[in-house]
Amino acid sequence: MGQVTDVSWPRGSSRVWRVAVGADAVFVKVSPSTRDYEREVRGYAYAARALAAHEAPRLLASDPDLHVIMTSRQPGDVVRGLPLDVGEERHVYELAGHLLRRWHDLSDAASDQVREDISASMANQAEEAAACLESTGEHLDSEQRDLVRCVSQELPELAEELPVVERHGDYATRNWMWHPDYGHGVIDFEMFAPGIAVEEFVWLCGAVWVVRPDLKAAYFSGYGRTLSDSEERVLRLLTTRLGVSYLDSGLTKQQPELVERGHLILTRMTHEYR
Repeated sequence: MGQVTDVSWPRGSSRVWRVAVGADAVFVKVSPSTRDYEREVRGYAYAARALAAHEAPRLLASDPDLHVIMTSRQPGDVVRGLPLDVGEERHVYELAGHLLRRWHDLSDAASDQVREDISASMANQAEEAAACLESTGEHLDSEQRDLVRCVSQELPELAEELPVVERHGDYATRNWMWHPDYGHGVIDFEMFAPGIAVEEFVWLCGAVWVVRPDLKAAYFSGYGRTLSDSEERVLRLLTTRLGVSYLDSGLTKQQPELVERGHLILTRMTHEYR
């Protein structure tokens, strides 16, 4: 009998178990919705085409009725919180950028429907920023209010001509794996979907790159190109939208950690523009 360990993330919708089988292990996950299940199954199929066997886990079994998937174990440790020295950290970020570029390069040309869906998503995010500005305005300084206003006014048009790819969807350090022998890998394809490429970088922009520009440089060295001026602008606007959304949710739900996170991102974004 294998040993079963609950390895879910600390949130209500996460349901993941590690099942040890001898010296090896598999992971069993219950997706929170049909949409999430279907995205993840497609994501695993894409990963099998885009990445080497040691760079991503493989889908071993799935049940569409139960929304359950079983996957192989990915070698290594989660990068977030891993004690790496500066040189190792830069190396991991460079490899992460290189892996994502190979992932993006396999994308098919965007259909008209995909373009329409992306336009609708950008319009929704612009509207969300405008609504958050109304509810949080008194908690923002003038520069922050101006920047959030730019999200509502500029985002849909600016995003219209940006490169569209098949996104991993949650390409953050909590889903990066590092192994000294196998190198960099990636897990968790629940957010897999087409979108503009810069959406992949929002979390890294707000949480890491503003205070560690060396890691941004290493990442895009691996990615093989820098962002265009339009991509940089949209990235900052999307990150600002995320920040004001955190702030609005934190104030509404009385969750100080979200309020703090929102203020931190907005302060970082206005500092970048200044």
